[in-house]
Amino acid sequence: MSLAAFRILYPLFGVKVDILFFEGSMSLYFVASLIAVVYAFKGEKLLSRTFLILVVLAFILHTLSIVTRLSAASHLPVTNLYEATSFFAWCIVLLFLFIEYRYRIGILGSFILPLVFMLMLSSSALPKEIKPLSPLLQSSWLGVHTLLAFLGDAAFAMAFGIGIMYLIQEHYLKTKRLSGLFERLPSLQILDEINYRLITLGFPLLTLAIITGAIWAQSAWGSYWRWDPKEVWSLITWFIYAIVLHVRIAAGWRGKKAAILSIIGFVSVLFTFFGVNLLIKGSHTFL
Repeated sequence: MSLAAFRILYPLFGVKVDILFFEGSMSLYFVASLIAVVYAFKGEKLLSRTFLILVVLAFILHTLSIVTRLSAASHLPVTNLYEATSFFAWCIVLLFLFIEYRYRIGILGSFILPLVFMLMLSSSALPKEIKPLSPLLQSSWLGVHTLLAFLGDAAFAMAFGIGIMYLIQEHYLKTKRLSGLFERLPSLQILDEINYRLITLGFPLLTLAIITGAIWAQSAWGSYWRWDPKEVWSLITWFIYAIVLHVRIAAGWRGKKAAILSIIGFVSVLFTFFGVNLLIKGSHTFL
């Protein structure tokens, strides 16, 4: 169905058509999360196939929610905290499905899907009204800047999940508990490799997001950098991941140290996303 057709149908349902898709996807993510957690303990292949099917169905509904909202708003729906949180979750699932296709690590869903559901649940509690864009946001940079930022953050979220998996697997090896969850987790070498690839994906995306944001700021406010709280914390996050890459390449920090740093980095991502928006007022604040 074309975007023009969506614009015709959307008012017939009021603001509820995208919300229905959103709530449907959230419900499926919830069930998939529960099954994924059970799979981590039980290890039955049927459970793995089931939650992966549910994730694909949830992702389709989630995509429809974003598309219908995009058609109604005529811009990428990331201009309030509800939309941004939902889109962040969507980007994480997109990357999760790609990694599952590439590496066949279904158990990663046991660590990532609960995070996705928590993001969706948080999003569901936020105001959902579609408001006209302010003049400052009416720019082609909106889609470019935010897409780069969210995809970069999604890569860091996946690295966070991989980092937790690494620490658990290492603990099993040290305690010589070589059964149960240990058998379902990938080797430390594979986890470390994927962690590194995710950070090398997320870091340039974050870098480009900061650069495009600066260009956008110059056109909107006449200044490339205004020391806005979101800008400052984005830069702090950038430095954390720059350090992660530097110490890995220059000092050979791999394995456990790299896993811990990827977890710390994602904490900074979450604070930049939620903490700044909810606790610190600035020009980037959604609410």
